[in-house]
Amino acid sequence: MKQCHRISAALLLTCCAAAHAQWEWKDAKGGRHFSDQPPPASVPPSRILKAPRGQLPDLRRELAEPAPAAPAPPAKAVPSTAERNARFEERRAEAARQAQEAGVKTQAKAAAAVTCDNARTNLRVLESGIRIATTGKDGEPAFLDDAQKAEQIQRNRDTLAAQCK
Repeated sequence: MKQCHRISAALLLTCCAAAHAQWEWKDAKGGRHFSDQPPPASVPPSRILKAPRGQLPDLRRELAEPAPAAPAPPAKAVPSTAERNARFEERRAEAARQAQEAGVKTQAKAAAAVTCDNARTNLRVLESGIRIATTGKDGEPAFLDDAQKAEQIQRNRDTLAAQCK
């Protein structure tokens, strides 16, 4: 009789364990599911968290196989010190060239401003009607006649029209 009780107890425990078999898995959104039925076929074995003994597939095989992934971008080669120094020197030379160009432009603007001021001043004096004295080739003072004044006035007006806006 004792033997019969032991067998029936073992049989009862085995049946109860099978009845309480639980599956636990995560779906694609990360939600946990509990069931006494296996998860749907769409759930990969790597997302099954718990299964009845002997019913969980061998995940080692799945994890050992690399998943088909997008091709990795080619690795960028780290530039050597010599390459970095060469690029630095190129940038420095370019900055020096740009600074020189900026200096030349600044000087040109300053020279144009001086030229415009001189032309305006000369035009004002020439149009004022006073007698203009110049020094001749021999160092003697000479006065501009009306034709020379008109020529000087036209030259100053041309300079103002061309260079000063």
